[in-house]
Amino acid sequence: MRIALASDHAGFDLKQRIAAHLAGRHECLDLGPFGAGRVDYPDSAEKVGRAIGRREADLGILVCGSGIGISIAANKLPGVRAALCHDEYTARMSRAHNDANVLCLGARVIGEGVALAAVDAFLTAEFEGGRHADRVVKIHRLESSFQDQD
Repeated sequence: MRIALASDHAGFDLKQRIAAHLAGRHECLDLGPFGAGRVDYPDSAEKVGRAIGRREADLGILVCGSGIGISIAANKLPGVRAALCHDEYTARMSRAHNDANVLCLGARVIGEGVALAAVDAFLTAEFEGGRHADRVVKIHRLESSFQDQD
């Protein structure tokens, strides 16, 4: 599986730890940053969202300080279903029930161990379909309806 990773400056260290955790298990597309200097989270969210849209990555992981800003920004991109998760359960459910394709984490909110467990849960969970598929279709319709207004 190919995973696109990015963060802002607040999430840089956790992004690096996630990349190391995934090394050898998944192909990681690190989209930056590559140092701890200031980075705006919308720019990082756009990089991962576009990688998902171009099918350069199967799933994405984004990290900022709280996870909030980067998840809001990511969800503005067509086809992205970004989920801000705080633990293993919410990460698993985001895939199983919502078919999320981008995991968002807050580096200042959760510890490294919880974050890595959430990453593993996100990457191993599968979409359950069924009644959940109908809801994901409705999300797609909402997204499409606003794109058609442009």
